[in-house]
Amino acid sequence: MKLYKTNNGVCIELNNKFFQKETDNWDAFINRTNLYDILLNEVNNWESCDGPSSIQAPIENQEIWASGVTYMRSRDARMEESKDAGGGTFYDRVYDADRPELFFKATAARTVGPNGTVRIRKDSKWNVPEPELALLLSSEGTIEGYTIGNDMSSRDIEGENPLYLPQAKTYEACAALGPCIYLSKEPIDPASLITLEIFRNGATAFKGEIPLSNMKRKLTDLVGYLFRECNFPKGCFLMTGTGIIPPDEFTLHIGDEVHITIDNIGTLVNTVGQ
Repeated sequence: MKLYKTNNGVCIELNNKFFQKETDNWDAFINRTNLYDILLNEVNNWESCDGPSSIQAPIENQEIWASGVTYMRSRDARMEESKDAGGGTFYDRVYDADRPELFFKATAARTVGPNGTVRIRKDSKWNVPEPELALLLSSEGTIEGYTIGNDMSSRDIEGENPLYLPQAKTYEACAALGPCIYLSKEPIDPASLITLEIFRNGATAFKGEIPLSNMKRKLTDLVGYLFRECNFPKGCFLMTGTGIIPPDEFTLHIGDEVHITIDNIGTLVNTVGQ
């Protein structure tokens, strides 16, 4: 089941059929435990439609948090970019530690949806998208759904000093979510592939893919640490880290088009601006 937030309310795709319903409270609509079962029982009473239109980011007043160094490739890249600053061992340690790296990423106001424009910082010269599985979490700390996240990152700023992480990660249009929330009775298949493709002037500038099974951390462990001392009355989103990082000589250009695909969820497309 796929749940879309649109200008006209909500739209559900179920068994290749589409259903829509008006709602003026997205926060309350998605912040329910057992959301899949609830909507499965409700959707047959909704109006049929041709499909979602004017799709928005599936967020209203939720915070977005993010996890770091959850894949080996991310650990290696972080260590390399920060070695001159003496911070390389921090990433090696957190990769092997029980406690994960968690950080605040964005508010809804700094998040764009499908076909929106993500930004790179004016004071950064080395920028990449970070394609990630993002979890929809209820206020009870349950994983209710999955979507695609783009955790835009300024590698030179974080590499200069790990304490600059908030500036490398959080700024205007620093995150993207969408195109939908994937709801399932069972946890997402760990064999699901995340694919990143970056187009420049109509040609592929970079492409990579990785299965979710390469993630070292368990999704439930990341959620458990996030909820230890934080309350989220409207629920929240948690990006779970990236395992796809372009080579060191690559940086995003204005006008690049970023495509992130995750099996069963779809493709999130965004253009790069400044």
